[in-house]
Amino acid sequence: MGAEAAMIQTAVLLVPFPAQGHVTPMLHLARALAAHGAAATVAVPDFIHRRIAGIVEGGDGVELASIPSGITEGSGAGNDETPGFGAIAQAMEHHMPAHLERMLTRRRPAVACVVVDVLASWAIPVAARCGVPATGFWPAMLASYRVVAAIPELMEKGLISESGTPISPSNQSDNEQIIQDQMIRGLKILPAQVELRTKELPWLVGDSVTQKSRFAFWLQTLHRARSFRAVLVNSFPDEAGEDVGHLSKQSPRILPVGPALLPGLGSSAERTKGSTDAVASPQPCSNKNPSMWRADSSCIGWLDAQRAGSVVYVSFGSWVGPIGPDKIRELALGLEATGRPFLWALKRDPSWRAGLPDGFAERIAAAGRGKVVDWAPQEDVLRHRAVGCYLTHCGWNSTLEAVQHGVRLLCYPVSGDQFINCAYITGLWEIGLKLGSMSRDDVKDRIARIMEGDDGRRLQENVRLLREKVVTTEARRSADRNVRSFVDEIKKDQPLLMQIYSVL
Repeated sequence: MGAEAAMIQTAVLLVPFPAQGHVTPMLHLARALAAHGAAATVAVPDFIHRRIAGIVEGGDGVELASIPSGITEGSGAGNDETPGFGAIAQAMEHHMPAHLERMLTRRRPAVACVVVDVLASWAIPVAARCGVPATGFWPAMLASYRVVAAIPELMEKGLISESGTPISPSNQSDNEQIIQDQMIRGLKILPAQVELRTKELPWLVGDSVTQKSRFAFWLQTLHRARSFRAVLVNSFPDEAGEDVGHLSKQSPRILPVGPALLPGLGSSAERTKGSTDAVASPQPCSNKNPSMWRADSSCIGWLDAQRAGSVVYVSFGSWVGPIGPDKIRELALGLEATGRPFLWALKRDPSWRAGLPDGFAERIAAAGRGKVVDWAPQEDVLRHRAVGCYLTHCGWNSTLEAVQHGVRLLCYPVSGDQFINCAYITGLWEIGLKLGSMSRDDVKDRIARIMEGDDGRRLQENVRLLREKVVTTEARRSADRNVRSFVDEIKKDQPLLMQIYSVL
């Protein structure tokens, strides 16, 4: 049996949550696993498979599989829109499990481990029914995982209700209080420099009805996740300036793998001034980040014509909803008032572009001041020498990409874990500033601060130092050791799993 197991490549099936910010890091993780001898397959819903199958070609040892979702073309699967959270949750809980179970029981070689995005916890009971071990993957930073994992303790201590809303002490009526002393610092979940307000907890999304539904989703996720043998986290070991060696000894074990998932640096080694330690990843990573949206590559030619470090790049990601017409109008007028060139990725959708001043895109293009595109090839944009700062919603993938390419951040978080990310960016790492309001004056003033003067120089130096922590040889080796130990553990269990499958 041992010789037979050695001849069969260890098969790992990865199941992401079906959103761009989750699929991309899961594909990078699959490539890292494949580099250590695993046969990695990423199983995505059919509506995502149709969009990215032509980009993920399998040349890097990763296969893409399609799971029927039951989501029809009219639900947004056949155009530039994606299904809403409700439709996705329905598909994950009621349609996709049976198809995944058939995939696991029929696949050969037998699947040795299922790596499940924590938010795709529907796959955990499926793996259990099939007798396949499940490991978690958290595609965001370790800090946000810690906050979510603390939900049971927060409920037990009476700090949040059964619907996830904060419970203020009887002698305090301000629900906007900073909860660092009460909840975060007291429980030592986050560092003291990180401030988080009650409304910024990652599960508080939408109105009260939506929040209650989302919190029930999180409680179910945490219940299922208790069976994980380990959780691979898309973050770097020194994220909070602390020793995280003890995390590999807790249950489930926490293994930071972020630097091992970064694409090859390529020409960005020359992108960041003062960087002398830009080292290629120890495993072959594709430079392609498959996007569910068609990027307008004409913006790269436009960037080529701009001065180094002069451009403000603006994007609020692919999953967060529109910020509203009033804010869009103020942002547009604020960007124009800076007199600086800017590139704005803004979906060509009425709900996203509502509030944009009439003729704005044409006017700023004619003046050579800016360019508005539906979707930008973000990796190429952030590595471009012309980009000086990034006005962002603080999604974790966007944050990592900015750090990797040495770009300062102007932060406007909207929901979920973005507030935690912003708190680290502005408070602990000091690589960006927070945009307090979306008024044209605030936009103009903050961009001026971040692009010039003492603040600008300080932020640029800090992002250079943080970049070195993330992309240096040692950071990548440390993360790569965690990937390798995970694969080795799966291989060790494979002979027993083969015996189980031979009986099934």
